[in-house]
Amino acid sequence: MALRIKSRWTEHAKEKLSDDLLNENAQALAYIYWRLALDRAKNLHGEDFVYDTDEQRIYVIGEYLAMLVQMSDRVVYARLEDEDRQQFITTLAMRLADHMQDNATDLFGEGDYRETFIKMLNVRAEGYAETDYSVEDGPSYGFLHYFGSHVHKVLDERHHDNKWVIDQIMDVDGPETIKKASKALKDLFS
Repeated sequence: MALRIKSRWTEHAKEKLSDDLLNENAQALAYIYWRLALDRAKNLHGEDFVYDTDEQRIYVIGEYLAMLVQMSDRVVYARLEDEDRQQFITTLAMRLADHMQDNATDLFGEGDYRETFIKMLNVRAEGYAETDYSVEDGPSYGFLHYFGSHVHKVLDERHHDNKWVIDQIMDVDGPETIKKASKALKDLFS
């Protein structure tokens, strides 16, 4: 089943939005990204990649979110001034951390999942900084490989098919996710 994403403000909603449209867009995008990441994690399972635990699924969702934050940062770099870009990406990351906290608490009980997620985002940002992503051409091989390698590390290779997850990420899931996320990002800024 295809995931339907609403990524445009209606005219009526635009009139009601606060003066802080940048934060409103970042928060809306965080919700869209959470849904995309969850859908893609489910898709991997549907493609016969095996999660042994819910913790693995949450980590895979986290890897999708980290990749989407990096993709967003590269795209808004050309659209926003540095201060606005930093505010937008920070709001996006913090709202994603809220989603991670809420969902991980539901699954695993009380804990500081937000801080763990933020630390992971910062570590991944350093790794993604070594890769290329252009607004015109999209992700480089290195960008997708970095993403796929971290999803691969999460999944247990005791399950034979899990060793192919990097190919699935690089050839199918990564590009599809980026395409949908890019459209949502573009729509929110139009």
